[in-house]
Amino acid sequence: MLRFSGYELDPERAELRRPDGEMTKLRPKTLEMLRLFATNAGQVLSKQQLMEAVWPNVHVGEDSLFQCIREIRTALGDDKRQVVRVISGRGYLFQVEVTDAAAAVAAPQAPLHQPAPAEAAVAAGTQPQPPARRSGFISRRSAALAAVAAFVVVGAAVTVAMLRPGLILARGPSTIAVMPMTDSGNNPLAVQMAADVSGRLADGLAKIENIRVLIPDAKNAADFVVSGELQKSEQAWTIRARMTGAGEVKWTITTTVNVTDDMDLPLQQSRLTASVGHALALRVNELLDAGPRSTVTTGNALAGKGKVAIEQATAHINHTTKERFQTAQDILEKALADDPDNVDIQAALAALLMRGVQMVWISPAEREVAETKTERLLLQTLRARPSHIPTHEAYCRFLTATNQFRASLVACARALSFDPWNGIALYHVGLTQIRTGRFEDALATFHQAYRFDTPQVSRWTWLIGAGWANLMMGRAEEAVPWLQKSLAITAASGRTHMLLAAAYQQMGRLDEAKAAMAKGRELRPGSTVSNVPPPTKNSSATYLEASERIMRSMAAAGLPES
Repeated sequence: MLRFSGYELDPERAELRRPDGEMTKLRPKTLEMLRLFATNAGQVLSKQQLMEAVWPNVHVGEDSLFQCIREIRTALGDDKRQVVRVISGRGYLFQVEVTDAAAAVAAPQAPLHQPAPAEAAVAAGTQPQPPARRSGFISRRSAALAAVAAFVVVGAAVTVAMLRPGLILARGPSTIAVMPMTDSGNNPLAVQMAADVSGRLADGLAKIENIRVLIPDAKNAADFVVSGELQKSEQAWTIRARMTGAGEVKWTITTTVNVTDDMDLPLQQSRLTASVGHALALRVNELLDAGPRSTVTTGNALAGKGKVAIEQATAHINHTTKERFQTAQDILEKALADDPDNVDIQAALAALLMRGVQMVWISPAEREVAETKTERLLLQTLRARPSHIPTHEAYCRFLTATNQFRASLVACARALSFDPWNGIALYHVGLTQIRTGRFEDALATFHQAYRFDTPQVSRWTWLIGAGWANLMMGRAEEAVPWLQKSLAITAASGRTHMLLAAAYQQMGRLDEAKAAMAKGRELRPGSTVSNVPPPTKNSSATYLEASERIMRSMAAAGLPES
């Protein structure tokens, strides 16, 4: 048992207990990283050491590492990052006193640069071999503990599988084999790109908690098999991918990524992978989490109408104006009245209402009613479909919009555990990091969302997020290009024009600042210094100080005080 700051970490049981005695749920990789920190307290661990220990023999991006660290900080209430500290240029330091670690060191720990034996065996597709005999008592004790732990893990896995919605007395699809992508032109660059995208896609799918990725050789044992072809034209990559299962085509997609001068090869790989992975994660989630009213399982007329209503509402809201927002809300309200148990419509309406709150399309007087309705819809939907991606995404948005930042990080991480390429969830993680004063982390999160660029329709949001994060750090020149890119996609956002005005004002480009502010006020009439900033509840002092600096710049550019 490892004890620190009132918390208890039991590596044998894979449990973390808070000072109040309550259990805290952590993903297996997050729990493993916390164990590494606790057993190496006071030592600086590099990113490479952590990644090699937690993901042995698997290539993952740094965003996976950052997500685990975010979850650890959230679980420990480490908002000020004093427990898991960043040591510039070196790595991370777990700076708390850890006691009673004797039980944890009774069994030998694998070096940080090597995978644990069991993990290495699983990665290699073989059975783990027992360790060499040490002393009689310790060996027998370790073997007994390992047997009990294995029994508990297997039992828990079976229980979770049996209790998942739609899987009682039925196994349900849960394994995927990703076949190597083929190229259509024997182009060496295309051959390498196809291999890289296949590998990245398999790595991303392996992060999804309710599926298991098999090696291509095991495709005959997989529930789903993913395959595809990659084609290179002069200015674009095109992937045609499909997923088959039980002799049927379950999903197809044709996606194109245009190559511009500012896109290096890793960015092209990331965009290609995400464009396939995001859509695939949503489809797999539909199949694994399908409820009785879903078109996936029933194809009934009401569910089909609900899907059409969501598509129509989305088409309206993407234009980002108050009038379009109202039209989208009317469409979804009517659809929900016709089919009140449709969880997809419930999640879509909840997300729309919170978007209206964030964009100030819902007046302050109506905000409380909208928030109450949203929370009711989301809790109802989560009870019916606890693994439903759109609901977790909407709940993440709701908690961010209502300033419940710690809970928001957990909810967003939950959405990402089912869809690692979910740019909307990443965007709200970034917003939460800004409001808690973690500007560098926020900028990195917005950059990650930009690298995925999924769904593309939300691209303008992480662009404005990157601009805002730079402004909060006093980097006006770096903020301007991001804000301009956001406006090139969605020019009807008054907030973006006002942030651009603040950046121009700080750079001394006063005429441009006044013009940008005039446009922002035109799009958001009645805006003042007092009502433009979001509510300050639970915001950090660092955020409030930086926000006040930006508001002074906006006032100088022409935003009225009241």
